[in-house]
Amino acid sequence: MSTIRSNIVSIAILCLCSVYAQAYQTAITGNASNVNKSVNRGTCLMGGGTDVDAAFSWMITNAGGGDVVVLRTSGSTTSYNDYIYGLGGVDSVRTILIESKADANNTTIENWIKEAEMVFITGGDQWSYYSLWDGTKLESAVNYVMNTKKAPVGGTSAGMHVLGGIDYTAQNTGAISSEALANPYDSSVTLKRNSFWEPQYMTNTVTDTHFSQRDREGRFLTFMARATKDWGISYSNVKGIAVDEATAACVDSAGKAKVFGNNYAFFARGYNGNPEVVSSGQALDWYRNKLAVKVYVVRGNGSGSGYFNINNWSSASGGSYEYWYVDHGTYKIY
Repeated sequence: MSTIRSNIVSIAILCLCSVYAQAYQTAITGNASNVNKSVNRGTCLMGGGTDVDAAFSWMITNAGGGDVVVLRTSGSTTSYNDYIYGLGGVDSVRTILIESKADANNTTIENWIKEAEMVFITGGDQWSYYSLWDGTKLESAVNYVMNTKKAPVGGTSAGMHVLGGIDYTAQNTGAISSEALANPYDSSVTLKRNSFWEPQYMTNTVTDTHFSQRDREGRFLTFMARATKDWGISYSNVKGIAVDEATAACVDSAGKAKVFGNNYAFFARGYNGNPEVVSSGQALDWYRNKLAVKVYVVRGNGSGSGYFNINNWSSASGGSYEYWYVDHGTYKIY
């Protein structure tokens, strides 16, 4: 096998680089040497389920075809390598399985991330991301890629949840809409603000995934209502982005969120006043004459022709507006 060919084939490495008896696992497909490519800033918010080829192609284009790093705390170190590299146009794809604080503070991992032209966070358990990565070199390295290097960063399912300005951490158990609406301070509704990294334009923005498929509208509105109460954010400054399975909202450097995939993305903002009742042990009431939250709903497709601008929160195409509200614990559409 030639030297050139051996340099681009898949290289699977189990790194026994132990720190305090911990060992990370990694695998790389493609060129193991670092390259430097011109990049364009962007954030890909993917709703889980089937991965969206067009959204990954969007990220690859904005990464200039450079090196990709995939981060996860469980699962395979090769599945995303094969998938992303198979789409074409990237120099390499490296997956890193990071299962401890020691791993997340490893300098080699920090450097791999900083050298990347694109970072992607897989689905899984977002609480494991917070508990293992918060306050580490990994966290600062992703922030460097996102906000200093200004390269594209994306995530799916749990990986999308950690890309908001106000994040649902799933610390205890998964929140169910009926329980969240009945008691916005149910133990399952665990939120953090500005506690991790925050992409461009995501200030005061909650996120949700697997949206229509798991009837999450109620808990999504609860997240937004809690933001007004917990941090004193005016209703008009509380925003939310929710994405269905097999769908992605890809936000460019100007704030234009193109929607790719088969289903819908939802862009919500408080519209007609703060919640009437958002208290522990009481059903949420966010009625405001049935105009509590204004939501732009846009269906994805292969070209991303439908979009919503989350910079000015007004210009949009390919979708339609709805008004959502909560009447004594019951979610409704006007």
